[in-house]
Amino acid sequence: MSRINSGGEPAFPITRLRRLRRSSSIRDLFQETRVSVRDLIYPIFVQDEIDGPLNIDSMPDIKRIPISNLADEIQEIIDLGIRGVILFGIPSNKSDDGNSAYSNRGIVQRSIKLVRQNFGERVALISDVCLCQYTMHGQCGIVSNGNVDNDKSIGILAKVAVSHAKAGADIVAPSAMMDGQVGHIRTALDESGFSGVAIMGYSAKHASSLYAPFRDASSSAPRSGDRTSYQLPFYNRREAIREIELDIREGADIVMIKPAIPYLDIIYQARKITNLPICAYSVSGEYSLIKAAAAEGWIDENNLITEFITSIKRAGSDIIITYHAKKMASLLNNNI
Repeated sequence: MSRINSGGEPAFPITRLRRLRRSSSIRDLFQETRVSVRDLIYPIFVQDEIDGPLNIDSMPDIKRIPISNLADEIQEIIDLGIRGVILFGIPSNKSDDGNSAYSNRGIVQRSIKLVRQNFGERVALISDVCLCQYTMHGQCGIVSNGNVDNDKSIGILAKVAVSHAKAGADIVAPSAMMDGQVGHIRTALDESGFSGVAIMGYSAKHASSLYAPFRDASSSAPRSGDRTSYQLPFYNRREAIREIELDIREGADIVMIKPAIPYLDIIYQARKITNLPICAYSVSGEYSLIKAAAAEGWIDENNLITEFITSIKRAGSDIIITYHAKKMASLLNNNI
């Protein structure tokens, strides 16, 4: 029974939807946030000089693959309806200056060419632009006198981005978090004739403990120290927004927030300040936490994946990089 005020009107607005939502068809009709397979981007680790896929202990069901397996991997992704991948290369040789990162024969460059030759425009190719996998020290930039040299680093990152564009990348994604990297890369791409190649800025990449499985997967953990001097502190929301605004001014076409689930407030705030596409990267630790809990039988894996990814979309993200992309695509396609 509804409460009635002295004027004979209900004391508060009455909605029938609470009762109607008991019907699944009505729930579907009034669902506010919907995730599509085409919102998903799948990360791929391609490793040089291996004969077959290698398991990643901290990331169950995710593998490092040789370039010879890449076409099959891309075909599986396309068959699921996913239209975007981000490539991470693991080279056979590292150096102090990470020069294999911009070699025309580098693992990412060859991977991009292979996918482009076999699949044309059927899949969007995003390439990670960083030095951590390619350097002996594991930092994301060039180290001089024991410190990461920002100005030297952005010049090398620009060379990496141009080499990926030459190979056929659609989008370059500089993850090194060097000051000015987006503007420097935009200038280099334009001057090299690649004004049509977009930049996905790792605009708000936080110094997070959730990256540990990725560093295991990509052999990119720092040999000493950490990356807190150039990644964002997790307790500063306004600083994250300033970094996003800086990337936009420097020419980013897409802004990214990373990680995703602990930073839904940053995604929501970013959505309010820009009409650019927003990407959220649901990182390796987010993936591994779910897989570990599911392995113990503590959670329903499929339901939690759906809830987490929906929350990222609800917060304001347009596209989502996630290691759950294949599983989520299968769920959305009603295959499992």
